[in-house]
Amino acid sequence: MKNDVSSTAASSKASGHQHLALDQSGLDAARNSLDDGAVTPSYGPWRDDVVKLLNDALATELVCILRYKRHYFTANGVESPAIADEFLVHANEESAHADLIAERIVQLGGEPDFAPTHLLERSHASYDESTDLQSMVRANLIAERVAVESYRQMISLIGDKDPTTRRMLEGILADEEEHADELKDWLGH
Repeated sequence: MKNDVSSTAASSKASGHQHLALDQSGLDAARNSLDDGAVTPSYGPWRDDVVKLLNDALATELVCILRYKRHYFTANGVESPAIADEFLVHANEESAHADLIAERIVQLGGEPDFAPTHLLERSHASYDESTDLQSMVRANLIAERVAVESYRQMISLIGDKDPTTRRMLEGILADEEEHADELKDWLGH
């Protein structure tokens, strides 16, 4: 077996195949700047951009929580109990997303921006004060579709620059797509 590995390695070198190997200079750099925690120099110039994207996503999630909570408490009509319960489930899931995002911002050495005065200017989604149940469903579906699109764009922008953040956003995106599908099913009931 050992000879098979050696002959494979030799043929790889002969064919010009590059071997996967860690960058020792990157490992050495990780031994410095311990105050940066998990943020190593390989994050490069992208860390600040990622933190800004995440703070905008945090604002979006917080506005969505507020919109869903308002709709939960003010929904009325024959179908409202079931739909209102779904609004509450979505509000709680958006709250979990906000927590994940805020935690990741801190891990990256940033500060999560929860300032109420900044939320609407940074949020991708809108707040809504509809009183009609179908208008509430429509406003939430629009917001979920905007969230889906913004998370897709963030995932694309981040790419391999921050795999941990990308995976987190992919999980949130899957939830947002599920929310949109559920809301679409309530539209027109």
